[in-house]
Amino acid sequence: MLLSSAARLGVVIRRGPAKQVCTFLWDRQRDQFQLGQWLKGRIYERRSDVSPDGKHLIYFAMKGTWSGEAKGSWTAISRAPYLKALALFPKGDCWNGGGLFTGNKRYWLNDGYGHSVLRDSGEVKRDLKYRPTGQVGGECLSVYYPRLLRDGWTRVEQAGSARRRSFDLFEKPGHKGWVLRKIAHAEVGAAPGRGCYWDEHELLHTESGARIACPDWEWAEVDHKRLVWSEAGKLFAAVFTKGGLVEEQELFDFNGFRFEAIEAPY
Repeated sequence: MLLSSAARLGVVIRRGPAKQVCTFLWDRQRDQFQLGQWLKGRIYERRSDVSPDGKHLIYFAMKGTWSGEAKGSWTAISRAPYLKALALFPKGDCWNGGGLFTGNKRYWLNDGYGHSVLRDSGEVKRDLKYRPTGQVGGECLSVYYPRLLRDGWTRVEQAGSARRRSFDLFEKPGHKGWVLRKIAHAEVGAAPGRGCYWDEHELLHTESGARIACPDWEWAEVDHKRLVWSEAGKLFAAVFTKGGLVEEQELFDFNGFRFEAIEAPY
C-alpha cells in the first residue's frame, strides 16, 4: 500500500501467484478500488512510491528476461494506477532501483549501480539535488526506510549493523493516545511465506501502557483519524478509541483476482 500525502488516494500493489502482480487505485475518501494493470514479473513494493497528489507511480520491477530491452529489471514511472511506463530506466540487476517522489512531478532515482535511459518524459522530472536520509544497503531498505521517515515514522531502535541487520523499530502517533509500532525485519531464513524483508506490528497506549499485538498484519498505517491494515489478502480499517480499535470493517478483498491483459488508457 502506497498512500499519497496530499490527496486521499493510494496505490495497492497486489502480488500472487508469486510471479504475477497487479495494481489498484484506492480512493481513500470513498474506499473505492479501481484495477490498474497486471505484470508477469515482480514489483519490489519497498522500492516504490506514489506522488503526493496520487497521480504518478514510481516502481522497481524484475521480469528476468535479461536479454530484453529493459534488461530484465527496470525502474519505471507511470500514471497511477497503471504500469505502462512514461519513463523507463533499464537496470539489468536487482541492486538499488526504484525511487521516491520529491514533488508531484519530481522524483529521485535510486540509481546506485547505474540505470540506462530507454524512455524519458517531460511529464515528470528527475530531482538531481535530493539526498534521502535513512538509507541502508543497496536493496529494499535503500528506499523503504527513507520513505517511512519522510511519511512521519520515527526510527526508535536498531538491531544489527548496516551490513547485517535483524530489525528496526519504527513508531508513528495514532489517536486517543495510541502509537502504531512497525518492526521492520531484514533477515535470511524467514518463516515460509515471508521474504527477507517483512514487517510486524503492534499498538501501544502511551498513558495506560496497554499493548495490542497484531502478528498477522502485513502492513499498517495511520490514515487521518483511522487505522488501516492488510491481513490475509484483505484490507481493513478501524477507528481509535482510548480502549482500543472499534468499528472494524473490511474495505476490500484482493484474493479472487486473476491475471488479465489490460491496456493503459494513455
